[in-house]
Amino acid sequence: MSLILYDLCGADDLRFSPFCWRTRLALMHKGLEFETVPVRFTEKHKIAFSEQDKVPVIDDGGTVVCDSWAIAEYLEDTYPDHPALFPGARGRRYAKMTNDWTDKLNPLILKSIIVDVHDSLDLPDQTYFRGSREKRFGKTLEAVQADREKTRAQLREGMASMRAHLMDGPFVGGQAPAYGDFIVFGSLRWAQQCSDFPMLANDDPIADWYGRVATTMGVN
Repeated sequence: MSLILYDLCGADDLRFSPFCWRTRLALMHKGLEFETVPVRFTEKHKIAFSEQDKVPVIDDGGTVVCDSWAIAEYLEDTYPDHPALFPGARGRRYAKMTNDWTDKLNPLILKSIIVDVHDSLDLPDQTYFRGSREKRFGKTLEAVQADREKTRAQLREGMASMRAHLMDGPFVGGQAPAYGDFIVFGSLRWAQQCSDFPMLANDDPIADWYGRVATTMGVN
């Protein structure tokens, strides 16, 4: 059985989940062959076998792993002879710090593009998404996104430490992209795919880094 990635899907087969992008890039980096199964918000029955309801999920010949970070650790430990996701003696620790840091920035991205994400979904998923997210925020999607100039400014300010880090090398992982890069890239890729609202200024060093990762990984 080949390795299977269960991947969040929007309208027109749009694969936009930041967490699924982390896993997709990790698999590509490792050079592992895999196929994907699209899972819409209203198709959680497709991953019922994983005994939870969130993607990404991988099925590696019968071994089921959930959660993007757990998947990255599984791939690193199971395929040590493939390119490392966590290079260096402290690579795993640094990647986990990046993982936790980025997870705190993701809500700012969501607030900036939440209506656009809704509009990127098929109709049944739009209904689900609006109901669940409006319950979470206690206001309409439109009201959440109305402050997106503010939330984008907060995001840009919050990424200052990454700009400083990139002064020491072209990638978060050093001289070549690694899992730390895939974590941040996935979140910005999510925004780029779902919205025309630019999260980064054109002259932001992180925008240059984003282009380098996309080119290196062959992501259009």
